[in-house]
Amino acid sequence: QFAIKDGVPYVLEVNPRASRTIPFVSKSIGVPLAKLAARVMAGESLEKLGFTRQKNPKHMAVKEAVFPFIKFPGVDLLLGPEMKSTGEVMGIDRTFGSAFARATMGIGGRLPAKGTAFISVADRDKPEAVKIGKALAQLGFELVATSGTARALNDVGIKVGIVNKVLEGSPHVVDLLKKGGIDLVINTTMGKQAIKDSYSIRRTALNMGILYTTTIAGALALLEAIKSIQSGTMEVVSLQEYHE
Repeated sequence: QFAIKDGVPYVLEVNPRASRTIPFVSKSIGVPLAKLAARVMAGESLEKLGFTRQKNPKHMAVKEAVFPFIKFPGVDLLLGPEMKSTGEVMGIDRTFGSAFARATMGIGGRLPAKGTAFISVADRDKPEAVKIGKALAQLGFELVATSGTARALNDVGIKVGIVNKVLEGSPHVVDLLKKGGIDLVINTTMGKQAIKDSYSIRRTALNMGILYTTTIAGALALLEAIKSIQSGTMEVVSLQEYHE
């Protein structure tokens, strides 16, 4: 495991084990890596085992983490460096969007093909939020946002409704979430106070079963997933067919 800061990679830990990632990769490429490794340790060669070239599958495989937040009232959804997941699922398809869509549905996420998206992001993320808002509008979504994010979207001609922050009083975004008026939440924060102020948005989205993301990268991935859902091209394909 490693982290990158200012372009410099730092190794956090190295574990000589094959608990979850290796089975995921094995299923992705159709090669029993743990079995081959055991036979190599027993003295056989990779050449003898017939595995001397890298496998380059034509499909995409996405691993999505399962989090138990719904079982713990009051816990915030934001992630840090510590392990919080209790499991994971795999989504496989010919394209990244479809694979990510399958992974999202695999963890119980209700992936909307249409509806209303709420966007509220930190200042550093507003340029990307504008691109995301424009893409969602083109996909047929209605947009609502808090004042700062709404201003950034309006400045480039994107139609968006304005909703109060919780601290600004009712009717605010949490009221709208509870009424079922939002189908997708995109919320990024920066700073302790902003994290504290937006906690109720994330928690309410979780309690109401509304799909949410707390990163721009996650929002961009969800865009691709929504596109694949709208295209209607997803079909049932077995692992054996992928590995033929």
